[in-house]
Amino acid sequence: MTTHSQTPAKVAERLGDDEIHVWRLAYDHHQGRAPLLAMLGAYLGLPAEAVQLEESDHGRPHLAPAHHHGAFAFNWSHSSDQALIAIARGIVPGVDLERLRAHPRALPIARRYFGPEESASLETLTDGQRDRAFLELWTAKEAVLKALGRGLAFGLHRLSIGGLPEAPVLGRLEGHEADQWQLHRLALDEHHVGALAWQGGPRRIRLWTLADDP
Repeated sequence: MTTHSQTPAKVAERLGDDEIHVWRLAYDHHQGRAPLLAMLGAYLGLPAEAVQLEESDHGRPHLAPAHHHGAFAFNWSHSSDQALIAIARGIVPGVDLERLRAHPRALPIARRYFGPEESASLETLTDGQRDRAFLELWTAKEAVLKALGRGLAFGLHRLSIGGLPEAPVLGRLEGHEADQWQLHRLALDEHHVGALAWQGGPRRIRLWTLADDP
Protein backbone atom coordinates (compact mmCIF):
# COMPACT_ATOMS: atom_id res chain seq x y z
CA MET A 1 0.00 0.00 0.00
CA THR A 2 1.45 3.35 -1.00
CA THR A 3 0.25 6.91 -0.53
CA HIS A 4 0.93 9.81 -2.89
CA SER A 5 -0.45 13.26 -3.60
CA GLN A 6 -1.76 12.91 -7.14
CA THR A 7 -4.47 13.86 -9.59
CA PRO A 8 -6.76 11.13 -11.02
CA ALA A 9 -5.90 11.84 -14.64
CA LYS A 10 -2.26 10.87 -13.99
CA VAL A 11 -3.08 7.40 -12.65
CA ALA A 12 -6.48 6.42 -14.09
CA GLU A 13 -4.99 4.69 -17.14
CA ARG A 14 -2.72 2.62 -14.88
CA LEU A 15 -5.50 0.76 -13.09
CA GLY A 16 -4.24 -2.81 -13.26
CA ASP A 17 -6.35 -5.95 -13.04
CA ASP A 18 -4.42 -6.91 -9.89
CA GLU A 19 -4.92 -3.56 -8.14
CA ILE A 20 -7.46 -1.52 -6.24
CA HIS A 21 -7.15 2.24 -6.35
CA VAL A 22 -8.36 4.02 -3.23
CA TRP A 23 -8.61 7.80 -3.27
CA ARG A 24 -8.75 9.90 -0.14
CA LEU A 25 -10.08 13.44 -0.49
CA ALA A 26 -11.41 16.37 1.47
CA TYR A 27 -15.21 16.40 1.47
CA ASP A 28 -18.12 18.64 2.35
CA HIS A 29 -21.60 17.08 2.45
CA HIS A 30 -22.95 20.01 0.43
CA GLN A 31 -20.99 18.58 -2.52
CA GLY A 32 -23.24 15.52 -2.72
CA ARG A 33 -21.98 13.10 -5.35
CA ALA A 34 -20.00 15.73 -7.26
CA PRO A 35 -16.53 14.50 -6.13
CA LEU A 36 -17.49 10.89 -6.92
CA LEU A 37 -18.71 11.80 -10.42
CA ALA A 38 -15.54 13.81 -11.07
CA MET A 39 -13.38 10.85 -10.03
CA LEU A 40 -15.34 8.36 -12.14
CA GLY A 41 -15.19 10.76 -15.07
CA ALA A 42 -11.39 10.85 -14.81
CA TYR A 43 -11.27 7.05 -15.05
CA LEU A 44 -13.79 6.99 -17.91
CA GLY A 45 -12.19 9.88 -19.77
CA LEU A 46 -15.41 11.89 -19.54
CA PRO A 47 -16.53 15.14 -17.91
CA ALA A 48 -18.30 14.60 -14.59
CA GLU A 49 -21.65 15.71 -16.00
CA ALA A 50 -21.51 12.91 -18.59
CA VAL A 51 -21.17 10.11 -16.02
CA GLN A 52 -24.36 8.06 -15.69
CA LEU A 53 -25.10 5.99 -12.60
CA GLU A 54 -27.77 3.45 -11.77
CA GLU A 55 -28.65 1.84 -8.44
CA SER A 56 -29.04 -1.81 -7.49
CA ASP A 57 -32.10 -3.16 -5.69
CA HIS A 58 -30.32 -2.44 -2.40
CA GLY A 59 -29.33 1.10 -3.36
CA ARG A 60 -25.70 0.58 -4.32
CA PRO A 61 -24.69 2.94 -7.18
CA HIS A 62 -22.92 1.50 -10.22
CA LEU A 63 -22.00 2.65 -13.71
CA ALA A 64 -24.79 2.67 -16.27
CA PRO A 65 -24.45 0.16 -19.17
CA ALA A 66 -23.63 3.06 -21.49
CA HIS A 67 -20.16 3.17 -19.92
CA HIS A 68 -18.99 -0.18 -21.31
CA HIS A 69 -20.74 -2.05 -18.51
CA GLY A 70 -18.25 -3.95 -16.39
CA ALA A 71 -15.26 -1.71 -17.19
CA PHE A 72 -14.69 -1.23 -13.47
CA ALA A 73 -16.61 -1.18 -10.21
CA PHE A 74 -16.45 1.40 -7.47
CA ASN A 75 -17.64 2.23 -3.99
CA TRP A 76 -17.37 5.28 -1.82
CA SER A 77 -17.84 6.45 1.75
CA HIS A 78 -17.69 9.81 3.50
CA SER A 79 -17.59 10.94 7.11
CA SER A 80 -17.37 14.52 8.32
CA ASP A 81 -14.60 16.21 6.30
CA GLN A 82 -13.17 13.23 4.41
CA ALA A 83 -14.20 10.75 1.72
CA LEU A 84 -12.79 7.53 0.27
CA ILE A 85 -13.41 6.21 -3.25
CA ALA A 86 -12.36 2.66 -4.24
CA ILE A 87 -12.08 1.61 -7.89
CA ALA A 88 -11.21 -1.83 -9.30
CA ARG A 89 -11.62 -4.08 -12.33
CA GLY A 90 -13.06 -7.56 -12.08
CA ILE A 91 -14.23 -7.34 -8.47
CA VAL A 92 -16.70 -5.23 -6.50
CA PRO A 93 -14.92 -3.30 -3.73
CA GLY A 94 -16.55 -2.13 -0.52
CA VAL A 95 -15.05 0.75 1.44
CA ASP A 96 -16.10 2.44 4.66
CA LEU A 97 -14.80 5.48 6.53
CA GLU A 98 -15.55 6.91 9.97
CA ARG A 99 -14.10 9.88 11.84
CA LEU A 100 -13.01 8.96 15.35
CA ARG A 101 -15.32 10.32 18.01
CA ALA A 102 -16.73 9.37 21.39
CA HIS A 103 -19.35 6.60 21.32
CA PRO A 104 -20.99 6.47 24.76
CA ARG A 105 -23.50 3.89 23.43
CA ALA A 106 -20.89 1.64 21.83
CA LEU A 107 -21.53 -1.27 24.21
CA PRO A 108 -25.35 -1.24 23.97
CA ILE A 109 -25.10 -1.07 20.17
CA ALA A 110 -22.54 -3.88 20.07
CA ARG A 111 -24.61 -6.10 22.38
CA ARG A 112 -27.65 -5.64 20.17
CA TYR A 113 -26.12 -5.77 16.69
CA PHE A 114 -22.70 -7.47 16.93
CA GLY A 115 -21.83 -11.06 17.75
CA PRO A 116 -21.31 -12.10 21.40
CA GLU A 117 -17.52 -12.48 21.04
CA GLU A 118 -17.21 -9.04 19.46
CA SER A 119 -19.24 -7.30 22.15
CA ALA A 120 -17.38 -9.22 24.88
CA SER A 121 -14.03 -8.00 23.53
CA LEU A 122 -15.26 -4.40 23.63
CA GLU A 123 -16.32 -4.80 27.26
CA THR A 124 -12.70 -5.42 28.30
CA LEU A 125 -11.49 -2.04 26.98
CA THR A 126 -11.33 1.42 28.50
CA ASP A 127 -13.68 4.07 27.10
CA GLY A 128 -11.02 5.60 24.86
CA GLN A 129 -9.85 2.24 23.54
CA ARG A 130 -13.44 1.12 23.05
CA ASP A 131 -14.34 4.08 20.83
CA ARG A 132 -11.64 3.19 18.30
CA ALA A 133 -12.21 -0.57 18.53
CA PHE A 134 -15.94 -0.11 18.00
CA LEU A 135 -15.38 1.94 14.85
CA GLU A 136 -12.76 -0.53 13.59
CA LEU A 137 -15.34 -3.31 13.87
CA TRP A 138 -18.09 -1.14 12.39
CA THR A 139 -16.09 -0.04 9.33
CA ALA A 140 -14.88 -3.59 8.67
CA LYS A 141 -18.44 -4.93 8.75
CA GLU A 142 -19.73 -2.07 6.60
CA ALA A 143 -16.99 -2.57 4.01
CA VAL A 144 -17.92 -6.25 3.65
CA LEU A 145 -21.64 -5.51 3.40
CA LYS A 146 -21.02 -2.83 0.78
CA ALA A 147 -18.86 -5.20 -1.27
CA LEU A 148 -21.66 -7.75 -0.94
CA GLY A 149 -24.03 -5.14 -2.35
CA ARG A 150 -26.11 -5.08 0.81
CA GLY A 151 -26.67 -2.49 3.49
CA LEU A 152 -27.11 -2.63 7.23
CA ALA A 153 -30.46 -4.33 6.70
CA PHE A 154 -28.53 -7.54 5.95
CA GLY A 155 -27.68 -7.66 9.66
CA LEU A 156 -24.36 -6.87 11.34
CA HIS A 157 -24.72 -10.03 13.43
CA ARG A 158 -24.57 -12.19 10.29
CA LEU A 159 -20.84 -11.60 9.89
CA SER A 160 -18.01 -11.67 12.39
CA ILE A 161 -14.65 -9.92 12.38
CA GLY A 162 -11.57 -11.30 14.12
CA GLY A 163 -7.83 -10.72 14.01
CA LEU A 164 -5.86 -7.70 15.11
CA PRO A 165 -7.21 -4.16 14.62
CA GLU A 166 -4.56 -3.41 12.00
CA ALA A 167 -5.15 -6.76 10.26
CA PRO A 168 -8.85 -7.68 10.49
CA VAL A 169 -10.08 -11.08 9.32
CA LEU A 170 -13.56 -11.99 8.13
CA GLY A 171 -14.35 -14.97 10.33
CA ARG A 172 -17.92 -15.62 9.21
CA LEU A 173 -20.32 -14.32 6.56
CA GLU A 174 -23.68 -16.02 6.58
CA GLY A 175 -24.47 -17.65 3.25
CA HIS A 176 -20.92 -17.16 1.92
CA GLU A 177 -17.44 -18.67 2.20
CA ALA A 178 -15.57 -16.21 4.41
CA ASP A 179 -12.15 -17.46 3.27
CA GLN A 180 -12.92 -16.24 -0.24
CA TRP A 181 -12.93 -12.65 0.99
CA GLN A 182 -10.21 -10.06 1.56
CA LEU A 183 -10.46 -7.47 4.33
CA HIS A 184 -7.93 -4.71 4.94
CA ARG A 185 -7.53 -1.81 7.33
CA LEU A 186 -6.61 1.41 5.50
CA ALA A 187 -3.76 3.44 6.98
CA LEU A 188 -5.21 6.95 7.23
CA ASP A 189 -4.45 9.11 10.30
CA GLU A 190 -5.20 9.36 14.01
CA HIS A 191 -8.58 10.96 13.32
CA HIS A 192 -10.08 8.51 10.81
CA VAL A 193 -10.71 4.77 10.55
CA GLY A 194 -11.19 3.07 7.19
CA ALA A 195 -11.62 -0.46 5.83
CA LEU A 196 -11.64 -2.07 2.37
CA ALA A 197 -13.18 -5.44 1.44
CA TRP A 198 -13.79 -7.54 -1.66
CA GLN A 199 -14.55 -11.09 -2.70
CA GLY A 200 -11.65 -12.65 -4.58
CA GLY A 201 -7.92 -13.12 -4.41
CA PRO A 202 -5.32 -10.76 -2.95
CA ARG A 203 -4.64 -7.50 -4.76
CA ARG A 204 -2.28 -4.60 -4.47
CA ILE A 205 -3.94 -1.64 -2.77
CA ARG A 206 -2.86 1.78 -4.03
CA LEU A 207 -3.92 4.51 -1.63
CA TRP A 208 -3.80 7.93 -3.24
CA THR A 209 -4.39 11.36 -1.76
CA LEU A 210 -6.22 13.72 -4.11
CA ALA A 211 -3.95 16.66 -4.84
CA ASP A 212 -5.42 20.10 -4.19
CA ASP A 213 -6.08 22.29 -7.19
CA PRO A 214 -3.28 24.81 -7.77
